[in-house]
Amino acid sequence: MSRIASLQDPFLNALRKEKISVSIYLVNGIKLQGVIEAFDQFSIVLRNSVNQMVYKHAISTVVPAKAVRLVYSNYNPNHSQQNHNSDQEDDFESMDETSFEESYDDVNNADDHYNQQSAQQ
Repeated sequence: MSRIASLQDPFLNALRKEKISVSIYLVNGIKLQGVIEAFDQFSIVLRNSVNQMVYKHAISTVVPAKAVRLVYSNYNPNHSQQNHNSDQEDDFESMDETSFEESYDDVNNADDHYNQQSAQQ
Protein backbone atom coordinates (compact mmCIF):
# COMPACT_ATOMS: atom_id res chain seq x y z
CA MET A 1 0.00 0.00 0.00
CA SER A 2 1.47 3.36 -0.94
CA ARG A 3 1.58 6.33 1.39
CA ILE A 4 -0.44 9.48 0.73
CA ALA A 5 1.38 12.71 1.67
CA SER A 6 0.28 14.33 4.92
CA LEU A 7 -0.17 18.07 5.40
CA GLN A 8 0.34 17.85 9.13
CA ASP A 9 3.83 16.33 9.04
CA PRO A 10 5.67 19.31 7.47
CA PHE A 11 3.63 21.73 9.59
CA LEU A 12 4.39 19.97 12.89
CA ASN A 13 8.01 19.36 11.89
CA ALA A 14 8.57 23.07 11.16
CA LEU A 15 7.10 23.96 14.56
CA ARG A 16 9.32 21.35 16.24
CA LYS A 17 12.55 22.32 14.45
CA GLU A 18 12.08 26.05 15.01
CA LYS A 19 10.92 25.49 18.62
CA ILE A 20 7.90 27.73 18.05
CA SER A 21 5.46 28.00 20.96
CA VAL A 22 2.02 26.65 20.13
CA SER A 23 -1.44 26.68 21.61
CA ILE A 24 -3.19 23.35 21.15
CA TYR A 25 -6.95 23.39 21.58
CA LEU A 26 -8.54 20.06 22.41
CA VAL A 27 -11.99 19.00 21.23
CA ASN A 28 -13.28 19.40 24.82
CA GLY A 29 -12.20 23.09 24.85
CA ILE A 30 -9.06 22.74 26.95
CA LYS A 31 -6.10 24.84 25.80
CA LEU A 32 -2.56 23.49 26.13
CA GLN A 33 0.53 25.61 25.50
CA GLY A 34 4.14 24.67 24.93
CA VAL A 35 6.71 23.60 22.37
CA ILE A 36 6.37 20.47 20.26
CA GLU A 37 9.16 18.06 21.21
CA ALA A 38 8.14 15.14 19.00
CA PHE A 39 5.20 13.67 17.12
CA ASP A 40 4.17 10.53 15.32
CA GLN A 41 1.10 9.29 13.47
CA PHE A 42 -1.08 9.28 16.59
CA SER A 43 0.37 11.65 19.18
CA ILE A 44 2.31 14.84 19.93
CA VAL A 45 4.72 15.37 22.84
CA LEU A 46 4.28 18.92 24.12
CA ARG A 47 6.84 20.48 26.49
CA ASN A 48 5.99 23.23 28.95
CA SER A 49 6.98 22.82 32.58
CA VAL A 50 6.57 19.07 32.01
CA ASN A 51 6.28 16.86 28.94
CA GLN A 52 2.80 15.70 28.05
CA MET A 53 1.69 13.32 25.35
CA VAL A 54 -1.46 14.46 23.54
CA TYR A 55 -3.34 12.09 21.28
CA LYS A 56 -4.08 13.67 17.90
CA HIS A 57 -7.70 12.46 17.89
CA ALA A 58 -8.28 14.78 20.88
CA ILE A 59 -6.87 17.87 19.10
CA SER A 60 -9.12 20.42 17.45
CA THR A 61 -6.62 23.14 16.48
CA VAL A 62 -2.88 23.86 16.60
CA VAL A 63 -2.08 27.59 16.65
CA PRO A 64 1.57 28.72 16.36
CA ALA A 65 2.67 31.86 18.23
CA LYS A 66 4.17 33.24 15.01
CA ALA A 67 3.98 32.67 11.26
CA VAL A 68 5.66 29.53 9.95
CA ARG A 69 7.25 29.13 6.52
CA LEU A 70 6.57 25.65 5.21
CA VAL A 71 7.96 23.65 2.34
CA TYR A 72 5.68 20.84 1.29
CA SER A 73 7.58 18.28 -0.68
CA ASN A 74 5.74 15.50 -2.47
CA TYR A 75 2.34 17.14 -2.05
CA ASN A 76 -0.20 17.64 -4.80
CA PRO A 77 -3.38 19.41 -3.66
CA ASN A 78 -5.25 17.90 -6.64
CA HIS A 79 -4.40 14.35 -5.55
CA SER A 80 -7.61 12.39 -5.06
CA GLN A 81 -7.73 9.27 -2.96
CA GLN A 82 -10.78 8.11 -4.93
CA ASN A 83 -8.69 7.84 -8.10
CA HIS A 84 -5.77 6.29 -6.27
CA ASN A 85 -4.46 3.01 -7.64
CA SER A 86 -2.40 1.26 -4.98
CA ASP A 87 -0.42 -0.61 -7.65
CA GLN A 88 1.02 2.65 -9.00
CA GLU A 89 3.33 5.19 -7.42
CA ASP A 90 1.72 8.37 -6.08
CA ASP A 91 1.64 11.16 -8.64
CA PHE A 92 3.11 14.05 -6.66
CA GLU A 93 4.71 17.28 -7.78
CA SER A 94 8.25 17.86 -6.60
CA MET A 95 8.85 20.72 -4.17
CA ASP A 96 5.78 22.93 -4.07
CA GLU A 97 6.58 25.79 -1.67
CA THR A 98 3.69 27.06 0.44
CA SER A 99 3.67 29.69 3.14
CA PHE A 100 1.46 29.47 6.21
CA GLU A 101 0.44 33.02 6.96
CA GLU A 102 -2.35 34.04 9.28
CA SER A 103 -3.57 37.19 10.96
CA TYR A 104 -2.21 36.70 14.45
CA ASP A 105 -4.16 39.70 15.69
CA ASP A 106 -7.32 37.68 14.99
CA VAL A 107 -5.84 34.67 16.77
CA ASN A 108 -4.84 36.78 19.77
CA ASN A 109 -8.31 38.38 19.90
CA ALA A 110 -9.89 34.91 19.84
CA ASP A 111 -7.46 33.84 22.56
CA ASP A 112 -8.44 36.84 24.72
CA HIS A 113 -12.12 36.03 24.20
CA TYR A 114 -11.49 32.38 25.17
CA ASN A 115 -9.61 33.46 28.33
CA GLN A 116 -12.42 35.86 29.33
CA GLN A 117 -15.02 33.11 28.94
CA SER A 118 -12.90 30.70 30.97
CA ALA A 119 -12.48 33.29 33.75
CA GLN A 120 -16.25 33.83 33.95
CA GLN A 121 -16.90 30.13 34.54
